[in-house]
Amino acid sequence: MLTKAAIISVGNELLNGNTVDTNSNWLESRLLTVSIPVIHSCAIIDDIDEIKNAIEYASGKADVILITGGLGPTDDDLTRQAIAKYLDVELEYHPEIFKKIEDFFISINRPLVEKNRIQAYLPAGTSEIENDLGTAPGIFYQDDKKIIASFPGVPSEMKQMFDKSIFPKLQNLSTGNLVIKKIKCIGAGESTVAEMIGDMMARDRNPLINCTVDHGIITLHIIANAADKKIAEEMAAKDIKKLQHILGPLIFGYDNQTLAEVVGQELSKKKKTLATAESCTGGLISKMITDVPGSSDYFTYGWITYSNEAKISQLGVDKKLIEQFGAVSSEVASAMAVGARKKAGSDYSIAVTGIAGPGGGTEQKPVGLVYISIAGPNSVKTDKFLFGSRNRDFIRLRSCQVALNLLRLNLCI
Repeated sequence: MLTKAAIISVGNELLNGNTVDTNSNWLESRLLTVSIPVIHSCAIIDDIDEIKNAIEYASGKADVILITGGLGPTDDDLTRQAIAKYLDVELEYHPEIFKKIEDFFISINRPLVEKNRIQAYLPAGTSEIENDLGTAPGIFYQDDKKIIASFPGVPSEMKQMFDKSIFPKLQNLSTGNLVIKKIKCIGAGESTVAEMIGDMMARDRNPLINCTVDHGIITLHIIANAADKKIAEEMAAKDIKKLQHILGPLIFGYDNQTLAEVVGQELSKKKKTLATAESCTGGLISKMITDVPGSSDYFTYGWITYSNEAKISQLGVDKKLIEQFGAVSSEVASAMAVGARKKAGSDYSIAVTGIAGPGGGTEQKPVGLVYISIAGPNSVKTDKFLFGSRNRDFIRLRSCQVALNLLRLNLCI
């Protein structure tokens, strides 16, 4: 029988827009490596009854319940009390845990306050999950039906505690075999991709194919489930082959590959170099490229030419072009790409100019208008895009993804 998991994230900050819950995503990925799917996930406010109710609900669905947050020393850290209430037990003081907390504060040369004592209390019948990076121990409970593991909300602490203490317990827990493969696509909308692959996305299908979208990157998650892992691998591989035939050049990578990584690999393979000239993206393309280890092998120069003067003095763009067509134009984008490639002495260059907003748009040139130019050894190609009047971050990131994909397609010709 397939072991199933639920994740409960605790904290008001997760529900008021101040903090993004990255813990759940990380735990989901780790659990899938041992064929344990997450079938329920929720965020809960700092309230004993709400947390207790969330545990009760999750226990009706899952065999493994992972909780993050609410184990600190302040009055709004109530997870330990909620677990005790769920188990119908009292909190018990553990002097050996308090000694570890004392030693931790001594090691960082900070005074220990009385409020930290609450962290030495655990619900009766539970045990400590050791925290080597902070003061808050985790809480572990197991009976013949359930595992409950609670961690601090600090991502670095949670990850270390999970991998060291809980992950080994889960590795042999599931009798099923899940194989998860990802196909990364760009260049078509989600609905277009869904239409292209048709009934391969049917909900009762095995492998199951899920779809997520992030700034134009479409990720197809192929989830194969079989009694034998080799069979699941073969099922996933068969679907990947089908999707490759259907989607063709829309596919740029697999699993956790990024577009910048794939472009970098292609540049390295062909022994080509790249320069960038950015206006509205403000250096974001260069950052994405240089986030990839080894990018110094192919990335040469990057200019952020935000002003007209910078475009003229740094890239050699003709002032008359800007006066005649405007800084946001096909002509200026092409000139930026040519100038960057010439000045850098690179094989390829990317140039971007546009209106990221929220202001600056006109009827003729609205917010979201972006020109992207790719200059190579034999040609300069410039394309116009209208990304709509969305927020500034969306327009900039979408421009970067499209620019990298245009270069990818150019390199693959």
